[in-house]
Amino acid sequence: MSDPTPNTTTIMESKPLHPLHQIAETPTHKLLLKQWLKEEELILGRIALKETQIDAVRKEITHLYTLFFLFHSTSLILVFNLSSQDPKSKACRRSWIPSLCSLLCSLALVWAIRYKTDVESHLEKLLEREREDGNLLSKCVEELKKKGLEFDLLKEVDALRRAKSMMVEAKAVRKWSARDFVTLFFFTVSCLVLALTRLILCS
Repeated sequence: MSDPTPNTTTIMESKPLHPLHQIAETPTHKLLLKQWLKEEELILGRIALKETQIDAVRKEITHLYTLFFLFHSTSLILVFNLSSQDPKSKACRRSWIPSLCSLLCSLALVWAIRYKTDVESHLEKLLEREREDGNLLSKCVEELKKKGLEFDLLKEVDALRRAKSMMVEAKAVRKWSARDFVTLFFFTVSCLVLALTRLILCS
């Protein structure tokens, strides 16, 4: 009666190794997987940092909105009180002083709001890029774990990069953004407040 052990050994040897076992036994693939996993952690850290920065900038923008309306409401109340105390002709001659102060402060606040919204937009673009890089790297890691030694680094990564570039090109380019409308709105409000100040003092 023959010993079944050699046949069992032959079957085990002929059975292909799991892709993760192949990676563990190949120094180059093992090192590549470790580097990619480490890079994934770094990208997640950068994403968390960008999200925190965006939240901070949005809070600053909200404070600037509040300050803008608070400033103009207070200035209109002061102008109204001034017009009720001084004669109309005297108040009208001096109307350029509060009008100029209102205009300068309005432009400063509008500029600050525009600057902060530009910073927010820049951080959002960086965050989107980090997420795209993270998704690309995650797909590379998944393909490497799934294919093992059959993973072709140049071919697989190049295909994923082409897919990413096609997604970027497919995005529509906007001529007007929300930031432009916000700036236009606050500039219009500033002009209306300036006209209202003149009207209160000279009517």
